[in-house]
Amino acid sequence: MPGKTRTGIIGAGVAGLSAAWDLARAGHEVVIYEAQPTLGGLAAGFRDAHWDWALEKFYHHWFETDSDVLGLIEEIGQSDKVLFPRPKTSYWIDGKIYRSEISLSALLLPLSPLAKLRLALAGVYIKFTSNWQALEKHTAHDWLRRYMGEEAYRKLWAPLLIGKFGEAYQSVNMAWFWARVYKRSLRLGTYKGGFQAFLDALGAAVEQQGVAIHLNTPVEKIEQQDEHLVLSVNGRRELFDKVISTVSPHLTLRLAPQLAHTEYGQTMSELKSIGAVCVVVALKHSLLTDGTYWLNLPATSADKQQSEFPFLALVEHTNWMERSHYGDDHLIYCGDYIPADHEYFQLSEDELAERFIAQLSRFNPEFSRDWVRKYWVWRAPYAQPVPGVNHSEKILPLKTPLSGLYWASMSQVYPWDRGTNYAVEIGRRAAKLIIEDA
Repeated sequence: MPGKTRTGIIGAGVAGLSAAWDLARAGHEVVIYEAQPTLGGLAAGFRDAHWDWALEKFYHHWFETDSDVLGLIEEIGQSDKVLFPRPKTSYWIDGKIYRSEISLSALLLPLSPLAKLRLALAGVYIKFTSNWQALEKHTAHDWLRRYMGEEAYRKLWAPLLIGKFGEAYQSVNMAWFWARVYKRSLRLGTYKGGFQAFLDALGAAVEQQGVAIHLNTPVEKIEQQDEHLVLSVNGRRELFDKVISTVSPHLTLRLAPQLAHTEYGQTMSELKSIGAVCVVVALKHSLLTDGTYWLNLPATSADKQQSEFPFLALVEHTNWMERSHYGDDHLIYCGDYIPADHEYFQLSEDELAERFIAQLSRFNPEFSRDWVRKYWVWRAPYAQPVPGVNHSEKILPLKTPLSGLYWASMSQVYPWDRGTNYAVEIGRRAAKLIIEDA
């Protein structure tokens, strides 16, 4: 049809599904290819046999300011399924737990009065300024030391930056830190049944618009042929007018070797990112008995073997969501971010789980190994972009120099951090470009 395209989408995560939603409603033919057996990408969940709800492989939540994903949920008629309880988030400092919300609880932090005042003043500035362009000219390391002071930086922020970015912690720009604070809300959101239930509802809505979704179907190659793009899939060659890749920069370059030889492809290859691991543990008893949902753990060294803890965050999911949804299990995440070549990607699941579980008695002296009913290990080599100073100069347009090929990934949502809200935004932005081009 005039003005309509046949569009292939690589990846059935939130970005791919969101793009498909808009394209299909505009009358375009859309086919999605997903290598995994389920929808969702990094937001996907899993379910144990006796659970009513699915649980995310990597901990997820929404903020009340996440208008893109909340708006899409309203469009598909599922807003009544969104929940926004207020959990307790905390820091672990010198062996004790302190509340970490941006509220009067900050007065109880183990800081001097002057450090608390500087923390409050700089925190208010970060929360209310929208000038992230000025902030990206500085590293978080330098800005926080200068404006919040050495004491607050040393006790609060340096341990978190080291834990998250390892040896690169001094190079991450301040706009990344700003984005983490600027959009944050005290209430955190999820979907009845878990994020997988939301993904399945979005997938069903997309299919009702005529989109074909193929799971367990990895794309093997993207090639330009005359005015079309050819996707190699399961030994077949599928012809498309447009293609959206929602996967990592390195995988996109591997699939599209013609793109790798362009200046655009060279910039893609230089983008930095780190991976993530989560050990999810089902316990018979609560670990964080003070009710903390999210406990930020300090890192004293980029070397996990030398640091105080071998992971960055301890999240007791069932201090936020009712454990009755999970067969009365007490569910915790032991989560960390590491480079893709880190040993955590080489250890067996049992080795990694045992290394993390061995730390749990530090948070509750009554913990014993027989509390553990079951555990799961999840790993993703591409989970978090690493933005340096003036990173906006490296953000590539969604339209690539390979005619008809668009790239929409978490590496391009900057200055925002990765997350499903920004996956919705970038997926819909890619769809808008295709609709306009057509």
